[in-house]
Amino acid sequence: MSERTGIFVGDSPFEIARHWLAEAEKTEANDPNAIALATVDAQGMPNARMVLLKDIEEGSFVFYTNYGSAKSQEIEATGTAAFVMHWKSLRRQIRVRGHVTREDGPQADAYYKSRSLKSRLGAWASDQSKPLKSRTALMAEVAKITAQKGSDPERPPFWGGWRITPVEIEFWADGAFRLHDRFVWRRQSEGESWQISRLNP
Repeated sequence: MSERTGIFVGDSPFEIARHWLAEAEKTEANDPNAIALATVDAQGMPNARMVLLKDIEEGSFVFYTNYGSAKSQEIEATGTAAFVMHWKSLRRQIRVRGHVTREDGPQADAYYKSRSLKSRLGAWASDQSKPLKSRTALMAEVAKITAQKGSDPERPPFWGGWRITPVEIEFWADGAFRLHDRFVWRRQSEGESWQISRLNP
């Protein structure tokens, strides 16, 4: 299987990704689940930003955000996204490209409820990615929302998850003399068998 050994072995790329993330949780100082998420705007200009990956399912990767944000608007327009997960402590990274769909059902409700109360209220108060007059104005909105929503706010209708279903996943590990180890899993669409290849560094 393309000479896969050691850290690259697994029956699915999602199994390998979960294993790598579990290792990173022991060594990364902050946010081992951070990903650099890339999207494209209406003019074809790329955008990238850091978000937190919240779940690696058997078939997809899930994160949560405001549906009115720039990233959400760009995802809505294209139905696609890519991300990189990089761990300096392990000298490894995972690259993912795929199709994206909303996760705005019970799973999103459960994740929202698991967040701290201040984070839940903040999701209501922030008009994400839109111009903000001042920090004072934002905190005033938080105070207003707190008075309105109380101690158990429901999930905002404009806030939820995105599920990235990959067509390509690459695993990269640092090698001596920059001769890195790279394996890529590719498929044309969800449900098809993965084709696994070793890549040149």
